[in-house]
Amino acid sequence: MAATTAYVLWGVLPLYFLLLLPTGPWELVAWRVLLSLVFCVVILAVTRAWRPLRAIVRNRRLMLLTALAGVLIYVNWQVFVVAALTGHVVETSLGYFINPITTVLLGVFVLKERIRRTQWAAIAVAGVAVVTIIVAYGSVPWIALALTASFGCYGLVKKNIGPSVDAMSGLTFETFWLVPIAVIQLIIVGATTGITWGAHGPTHTILVAFAGVATAIPLLLFATGTRRISLAAVGMLQFITPVMQFLVGWLLLGEPMPPERWAGFILVWIAITIFIADLLAHTRRTRKTRRSVKHPDATTPPAPEPGTNTTNPPKNDDDPQIVSALR
Repeated sequence: MAATTAYVLWGVLPLYFLLLLPTGPWELVAWRVLLSLVFCVVILAVTRAWRPLRAIVRNRRLMLLTALAGVLIYVNWQVFVVAALTGHVVETSLGYFINPITTVLLGVFVLKERIRRTQWAAIAVAGVAVVTIIVAYGSVPWIALALTASFGCYGLVKKNIGPSVDAMSGLTFETFWLVPIAVIQLIIVGATTGITWGAHGPTHTILVAFAGVATAIPLLLFATGTRRISLAAVGMLQFITPVMQFLVGWLLLGEPMPPERWAGFILVWIAITIFIADLLAHTRRTRKTRRSVKHPDATTPPAPEPGTNTTNPPKNDDDPQIVSALR
């Protein structure tokens, strides 16, 4: 539920950014960084949860990983805001259509996660969908590729950090590392186009002030979700965001929608259907297996399905993909 809510919020985020015009993308991202850090510090002060921060400071590896996560999410923020404010919301949806494939493949080849044949079939269909959409552009979609690369690697880093860093502490350090970049951007904007925050009425000022909350909440939900489910499951859940961004860009903002994109859109939903059907079927089989183990005389447990890790079974008998499907 945490991961799903994060993706829904990211799906409608372009509409929020458009409300912040005439604030430009470079100024907006700078305020996102600074206000997100303020939001995190306030929450930590209220909850008095400073101990995890001190634990991170003592661990050089965690400090480096949070710095890397900060750089990756900064690239993602900047590219996304530039695209949203320049009429390329549909292309951002392309980036997030590609991203689940990137995430799943990172899980397989870097984290050695194992997925079933039906899940491979879903990935193949999604891959065909992505190729179909890319062909429609007629050129290299740099916005989409930058988004999928930055966010896919960000998810991998967060997975490697794992339970060592809670969501709030992680986001606090990620934004902390980005403060120098944000300050430099504001100085440059102030010297060129001028700072817009506070210069366009109280409503605009309040909306910009909430940029930190709008940034932090989805990231906290994302961090909470990725710590509890497999990277493969995270990868498929991420289709929620591009579907919503696609609809926002096409229906609400009137961006072009050629037939090739329709074809890719339909193929993506076919891939998601295959994946969900596989999860539900695997859930039923696992329940039967557990009942057989508890009552061996009732029935014989079925043979392990291809792709199942039988040599090194997980310590926790709750398959994270099954748990995510049940939730």
